[in-house]
Amino acid sequence: MLLITGAAGALGRLVTSSPLLADRSDVVVGTRSPAPGQRRVDFDDPQSLDFSGVHTLLMISAGAAEDDVVTARHEAVISAAEKAGVRHLVYTSLSGDGDHLTYALAHRWTERRLRASSLEWTVLRNGLYAEFLAAVAAPGPDGTIAAPLGEGRLAAVARADLAEAAVRVALEPAAHAGRTYELVGEVALGGAELAAAVGGTYEPGTLEATRAAIAGAGQALPFQVPMLLSTYSAIQGGFLDGSGVADTSRGDLRRLLGREPRAAIEVYAEVVRG
Repeated sequence: MLLITGAAGALGRLVTSSPLLADRSDVVVGTRSPAPGQRRVDFDDPQSLDFSGVHTLLMISAGAAEDDVVTARHEAVISAAEKAGVRHLVYTSLSGDGDHLTYALAHRWTERRLRASSLEWTVLRNGLYAEFLAAVAAPGPDGTIAAPLGEGRLAAVARADLAEAAVRVALEPAAHAGRTYELVGEVALGGAELAAAVGGTYEPGTLEATRAAIAGAGQALPFQVPMLLSTYSAIQGGFLDGSGVADTSRGDLRRLLGREPRAAIEVYAEVVRG
């Protein structure tokens, strides 16, 4: 049996709706608030982490929260998987060039915990989504992109490609045991390319002004402000353009998909235009 966690999230919905799973009777969907036919899997409730009969567990990371919350959730899942005799755990992590991001620690902690576990494992180090880039670098009403990207670039990835890669690995886990895949975009995008794709202009703002705008909007939780600023800063500093990933790993996504990944710039433009 393959059990997929986090089915209600953006990535999880794409994973569980994959055509590759359409005719599989041995796939179980896990979520905090399950629909009929699904299983309740709540990372904050150890009693719900019953993985009896599960051969492969696709663990979609627990989402944005303080580091101690995320690591506690992941520890609970991994410990429950060990106790239940799960054979293989596939984990969706963060790309290796993302270590300057404030939210990298919980991912690296989870990877270390997996390596020390009794489980077979595969780590999918996902690059940042093109859809996320469309949110943090969207043009304003006048068409100006003011995101503080500087001259930096981001090797963004289509979320659907990452979902497909996760499904392919989870369906044939033995072939990927002990592997860590770097799933970053093949073409890094900067502000000028983003503006050209949507017919706008690029006039990058400052980190200070962006911090004030995010905090002033009152929509971000306190821990999310430094998360977003660290993302802008890392892009601006040239740490997320894919060059920090080993040359031998840059084609990992293409190899797992067996095809050319979707162009992130197309995804960005589609999301921005609605």
